[in-house]
Amino acid sequence: MTMPQIVPQPVSLTTRDRAPFELVGESRIIVDGAGAEAVGEQLASAFRSSTGFELPVIARSAATTDATTDAARHDIALTVAPGSAPIGHEQEGYALSTGAHGAALTGDTAEGLFRGIQTLRQLFPPSIESSERVGGFGARWLAASVDIEDYPRFAYRGAMLDVARHFFDVTDVKRYIDDIALLKTNHLHLHLTDDQGWRIEIDGWPKLTEVGGTSSVNDERGGFYTKADYAELVAYAQRKFITIVPEIDLPGHTNAALASYPELTCSGQAPALYTGIEVGFSTVCINSEETYRFVSDVVRQVAAMTPGPYLHLGGDESLSTPEADFVRFIERVTADAALTGKTIIGWHEMGAAKNLPPGTIGQYWSFTRPQEGAEEDTLTFVQNGGQVILSPADVVYLDMVYETGSPFGQAWAEGPTSVRESYGWKPTRIIDGVDEDQILGIEAPIWTETMHRMQDVEYMAFPRLASVMEIAWSPMAEHDQHDFEAFAPRAVAFSERLEAAGITVHRAPDLPWTPAQ
Repeated sequence: MTMPQIVPQPVSLTTRDRAPFELVGESRIIVDGAGAEAVGEQLASAFRSSTGFELPVIARSAATTDATTDAARHDIALTVAPGSAPIGHEQEGYALSTGAHGAALTGDTAEGLFRGIQTLRQLFPPSIESSERVGGFGARWLAASVDIEDYPRFAYRGAMLDVARHFFDVTDVKRYIDDIALLKTNHLHLHLTDDQGWRIEIDGWPKLTEVGGTSSVNDERGGFYTKADYAELVAYAQRKFITIVPEIDLPGHTNAALASYPELTCSGQAPALYTGIEVGFSTVCINSEETYRFVSDVVRQVAAMTPGPYLHLGGDESLSTPEADFVRFIERVTADAALTGKTIIGWHEMGAAKNLPPGTIGQYWSFTRPQEGAEEDTLTFVQNGGQVILSPADVVYLDMVYETGSPFGQAWAEGPTSVRESYGWKPTRIIDGVDEDQILGIEAPIWTETMHRMQDVEYMAFPRLASVMEIAWSPMAEHDQHDFEAFAPRAVAFSERLEAAGITVHRAPDLPWTPAQ
């Protein structure tokens, strides 16, 4: 029996020598337990357009057909019940069984169910993801007969979207949330501020968006999120069980803020808005109390708008800030920010400051072979009781070109990054002293200096995000075999599913694509 092509690879997948499950016009989605109905509606919505089926979502207590009847064999049952997920993995674990008896997905939480429906979708033909009716009335929608138990390796599985270099509106960001949810991604890090633009409304500081929100790389398209926009994104992500992680980058990468409020500079003179791509030239005035009033106000407002546990304060590439000033600034603003109750995240350079709030998270963005100082800075977070998010730039930065001649992207992180390279690394082999327990998770950033449209972002993200999320989700023993030849057909199958859904994919030359018909 052909093994289903699923990304990320589940913990346990057993194919059964029995008839497949078939979704038909009479199929229903039967739901039971807290939050199951909302997950069922999302599954029904994903399937209705392509199949033309009604797929009503019905509470188990209201279902009139006995589970043993012929009609019930075509139902999908979604159940939230304590004790149904794999032991020790109650938050996101799930169990899935499909066959002629029906399709049954269970979890301890609605979040576990939601992760499970991403797997269930991949058991059907890719065309089920189409937004248009497929195949007319003769189409058959068959899912392989399997038993699956599954749960994540790492608690934090993230994607980062840079909306500062080029602005992406609410509709675009929602589209990316939909995209990344397919891979069981559970965090979206929004890089909201940088030299080229300030993208979030802050009460009492209107020029941040009136001035700083108008620019971008090449001065192509400015924009910003109102507080209502941001709340809409947070709520939309929550429905996909994705946590928004906002980043206010400090003390460098701040030209847009300095152009808006010259009192944040040491000279009192506002710099011009910046539309280039160089880094490291800007800094807030470390010795000014106005700087700390500004930072405290921004941090408190962003924290109040964000229900998730994390607040990212940047700290990278502050090349114009003397080291002693940088350390003093970081220690003061992180201590203040921690009073909001959020767990602080910073790029690994923040680890130059040794007195960070306990539990502060470091985001490592050097290479798989650490560059000078990166290893030592990252270990600061572990020594302070925190963990590490791994984003090694030479394998997970999705804005790196796939190959020479790519229409988008850059190549500064050790040259082009192929799909094979994005899959062929081990999280526990990067920093001595940062082992499985010290790794909170993995995040794949995408910086948008060269990307203008969401289709450009998707082109650079897919299929490499599939590599990264498999490393983040699938068991260590499974991935550390580094069997790219086994992964590659699954990456192709997943990419074909994305294409059926209208999501832009780069057909990278190191994958075994099906020849065009």
